[in-house]
Amino acid sequence: MATIADIAVSGAINLLTAFIFLLAFAILRLQPFNDRVYFPKWYLKGLRSSPSRSGAFVRRVVNLDFRSYIRFLNWMPEALKMPEPELIDHAGLDSAVYLRIYLMGLKIFVPITFLAWAILVPVNYTNNALEAVKMVANVTASDIDKLSISNIPLKSQRFWTHIVMAYAFTFWTCYVLLREYEKVASMRLQFLSSERRRPDQFTVLVRNVPPDPDESVSELVEHFFLVNHPDHYLTQQVVCNANKLASLVKIKKKMKNWLDYYHLKFSRNQLQRPQMKTGFLGLWGGKVDAIDHHDSVIEKLSKEIEEERKRVLKDPKSIMPAAFVSFKTRWGAAVCAQTQQSRNPTLWLTEWAPEPRDVYWQNLAIPYVALTVRRLIIGVAFFFLTFFFMIPIASVQALASIEGIEKRAPFLKSVIEIKFIKSVIQGFLPGIALKLFLIFLPTILMIMSKFEGFISLSSLERRSATRYYIFLIINVFLGSILTGAAFEQLNSFIKQSANEIPKTIGVAVPMKATFFITYIMVDGWAGIAGEVLMLKPLVLYHLKNFFLVKTEKDREEAMNPGSLGFHTGEPRIQLYFLLGLVYSTVTPVLLPFIIIFFAFAFVVFRHQIINVYHQEYESGAAFWPDVHGRVITALVISQLALMGLMSTKEAAQSTPFLIALPVLTIWFHRFCNGRHKSAFVKYPLQEAMMKDTLERARDPNFNLKAYLQSAYVHPVFKGDNEYDEDDEDSLLSGKMETESVLVPTKRQSRRNTPVPSKMSGGSSPSLPEEVKIGEP
Repeated sequence: MATIADIAVSGAINLLTAFIFLLAFAILRLQPFNDRVYFPKWYLKGLRSSPSRSGAFVRRVVNLDFRSYIRFLNWMPEALKMPEPELIDHAGLDSAVYLRIYLMGLKIFVPITFLAWAILVPVNYTNNALEAVKMVANVTASDIDKLSISNIPLKSQRFWTHIVMAYAFTFWTCYVLLREYEKVASMRLQFLSSERRRPDQFTVLVRNVPPDPDESVSELVEHFFLVNHPDHYLTQQVVCNANKLASLVKIKKKMKNWLDYYHLKFSRNQLQRPQMKTGFLGLWGGKVDAIDHHDSVIEKLSKEIEEERKRVLKDPKSIMPAAFVSFKTRWGAAVCAQTQQSRNPTLWLTEWAPEPRDVYWQNLAIPYVALTVRRLIIGVAFFFLTFFFMIPIASVQALASIEGIEKRAPFLKSVIEIKFIKSVIQGFLPGIALKLFLIFLPTILMIMSKFEGFISLSSLERRSATRYYIFLIINVFLGSILTGAAFEQLNSFIKQSANEIPKTIGVAVPMKATFFITYIMVDGWAGIAGEVLMLKPLVLYHLKNFFLVKTEKDREEAMNPGSLGFHTGEPRIQLYFLLGLVYSTVTPVLLPFIIIFFAFAFVVFRHQIINVYHQEYESGAAFWPDVHGRVITALVISQLALMGLMSTKEAAQSTPFLIALPVLTIWFHRFCNGRHKSAFVKYPLQEAMMKDTLERARDPNFNLKAYLQSAYVHPVFKGDNEYDEDDEDSLLSGKMETESVLVPTKRQSRRNTPVPSKMSGGSSPSLPEEVKIGEP
């Protein structure tokens, strides 16, 4: 069990690590040759030029202005200077609202910490229940536990203080959540109303288009929407399965990078042409000329790409039963996206299209009927992943107790009893070990989300974040408490009667606060400092710059600004909300560590958002209902944990008063969702009409169809040097005229009988062979 001295050693190690990271960052960011690593966002916006382009060689590499080193921490106040409206214009609403999560944490926990330390800590400390428990059962405890609820004796009237504080903390948290929900919903609506024209504002994704033997998917989609949305339909773009083509293009790009590398290597030493082995990873196989080999590979790939491109354009099997349908107005798109299109609710399914850069094109090729099966498979796989991960979690907990290690490995006693080593083992290693176990988890969860078939990067990240949060609750929070408690109290469980076990657990649960304190310092202090250092992007940029870069375009591609990583960052923040709320009434000594995390992370990530991160998409803060729901979940868990703990303390008179808290919290969550969630999932028709009217007045001659015509063409068909304009003509459909349009049909059933096609069931059964839209 970690003591205050062990926590102090851990704090010193993590503070020293964080200081070293910050000092290294402060020095490295000032060097001209690192400018593109630490300020890539400004380069991508075209607002910053390289300082290493002119002057003496030394000045192009090293910053010789010693006054700048004196102000090495000035990046912190600079990160706080940019106002929020300017930040939204600069980085987008997603980034600005993401930062509000940290601010919300400070708003919740600063007053809670003040109250807890002013009231609960004295109430807890002025008891000696733990000393009495030690005499009865073999329970380990530390000095920190004396500041927790464990130090209050059974049936004490002091538990009323904790119940009153639980109500106060709950009401304050709900108040902050309500204000933030209102604020973010208002920011989203204002952002959408002031945002510039984007293709996704006019476009709907239609899925599960029914097959028809007489018409192609493109013809069927155009016919359906010209008939059912005659005044608003504009154009459509069918979805094609170009995954193999995209894979070939990706391989070719990789081969071109290697070819550029070998050309650059040869230009530096023209006496010897570069050689390579053709085996796996170049480790074995026959030696060949590297330049000639890559030339031949690229030529072969070019032929395969051309053949595959022609196949995709001509093969009907490459066309998926889905399409991006664009409308003349936002109002028309909103009506289509938010209504049922057919009497059969499983056909002609519509939803708002992601913005083009948010589309995850690989998953559009997955048949809609396969999505349910895929999600069932991943649900089962996630269950087993979560369950089996309890094994390494239990192993980590073995490091959290010196006493437990000594009992099972007595030959190590002489080593681990050395004061400094003992402090490092108990105060530092458990947190770092757990963090190492979690390194690859977000990648695994993202792969699982991709397999499920989500069609946008934003939805992929939100699903991964949800699973990551569930994983953290079960394994990191509950797993650490339960396995740790069982490990420490195993001896007591065997020797005591069954009715005493709940009491032992009730005493042991708050004792895990020391483990979570060490984890917060490792992950929330040193880990956040490592985020701003950006060691991996720094190394990769200089490797690419040395081996691959020949032009300014190459140098831009070598930059790796990254993004917020919602699927990794947000669940980690929510873990701190959970720990803070659970331990606010149980072990308040943990709360200052939470506050330091929120404050430090806010400054660091604000700097990164302003100078580094380049968001891959903009969802308009669509993730906020998830953030709100997870804080509510943490609040309910904290209330249930306190109820369970009180039941072990034989506080029969006071415990029933806690039952109302989860009920009120869940009611509050339903109220907030009913009041504000629609702003995040629906687009008000009133807002759409207002924006359409203003846009027509400002720019009446804008050619919207030309703007939308190629917005949702698969990226593999554009942006490539070998891309032929005829390919786009083959993919794009529809006429440029927007007046009276003839809607021809090839269905034989339409020509000979009024009975509708059994395959489509999408149109009126009384349509003639040609339907004229736009005329009375």
